[in-house]
Amino acid sequence: MKIIIVGTAYPYRGGLSAFNERLAYEYLNRGDEVEIYTFTLQYPSFLFPGKTQYSDEPAPQGLTIHRRINSINPLNWMRVGREIARKRPDLLVTKFWLPFMAPCLGTIERRVRRNHHTRIVSILDNIIPHEHRPGDRLFARYFVRSTDAFIAMSRSVLDDLNLFDTKKPRQFCPHPLYDHYGYILSKDEARRILGLDPDGRYILFFGFIRHYKGLDLLLDAMADPRIRQRNIRLIVAGEFYGDSKPYLQQIEQLGIADSIKLCTDFIPDSQVNRYFCAADLVTQPYKSATQSGVTQIAFHFERPMLVTDVGGLAEIVPDGKIGFVVQPDVQQIADAIVRYYDQNLEEDFTLGVRQEKKKYLWTNMTTAIDNLLK
Repeated sequence: MKIIIVGTAYPYRGGLSAFNERLAYEYLNRGDEVEIYTFTLQYPSFLFPGKTQYSDEPAPQGLTIHRRINSINPLNWMRVGREIARKRPDLLVTKFWLPFMAPCLGTIERRVRRNHHTRIVSILDNIIPHEHRPGDRLFARYFVRSTDAFIAMSRSVLDDLNLFDTKKPRQFCPHPLYDHYGYILSKDEARRILGLDPDGRYILFFGFIRHYKGLDLLLDAMADPRIRQRNIRLIVAGEFYGDSKPYLQQIEQLGIADSIKLCTDFIPDSQVNRYFCAADLVTQPYKSATQSGVTQIAFHFERPMLVTDVGGLAEIVPDGKIGFVVQPDVQQIADAIVRYYDQNLEEDFTLGVRQEKKKYLWTNMTTAIDNLLK
């Protein structure tokens, strides 16, 4: 097939780019013709909470990426839509994650549909965002009406889609593995690189730090006397998306600074493996969620997980087999961490992860899209 993917890609950084680029490689590997259309302007700077939107890593090899889309210019949306329509791809895949992008992506889709050839499938991260803004539902409805079919990566998003449409084809397909962040290091090697105690006990919080991800709950759990007595330390690896002061004040007030290693710059793709491989346990104490790319990185690096029972996280982390599923509650989070170490569960959970990760191949995603096209 001739396929065009519309969404974030290099030179932009982060999980959205990683997803679209990895999907493009999967299509290329099976012999399809693939191009990616990405942004000249993704977010206006005043809407972007991080330090930079751009990657300083090398460009991905072998991908055709066009920088064409301005997310706030309607004339540009129509122009890009006409350009893609003229290319007559068999399939247009859009990655939807935020209603702010709905007018842009929806208008491009509507222009493309005018060629009466291209079929349009959207892969939904969310349809209702974690952090609500005025106009979210209006924008999401506009986008849904522009799209032919949908892939939802969690059942909660599949349910949310029913608020806007109940008839268009849709399929649930879990988020595939992020398997492009390098090879698995030995724990000793990863800790040597990071300057960590080779015999220490380390848990990991990874990714952009936003309120809904519950780092504050995890910090409170780290103050639990049982965790302090067991000399368990927390690595926070990821950039603050918002004010860092509340977290830094919390650490100071709890008196846990000696138990926290802050690595709060953006973690480049080439360094992701050292953080996951150094950890005994990957923690996701989210207050709300749909699915998470962090979970799929943990699968790739075969790390046990602690997640909260929100959104679709519990769907892919079988409780007691590859990790723990708890409520977003400080006591339950602390209890699970203590139990993990006291019962020496790392080896058993790691074996479970190795078995479970086989479910999350990228061929599953492309097959799900093929099924929708049929």
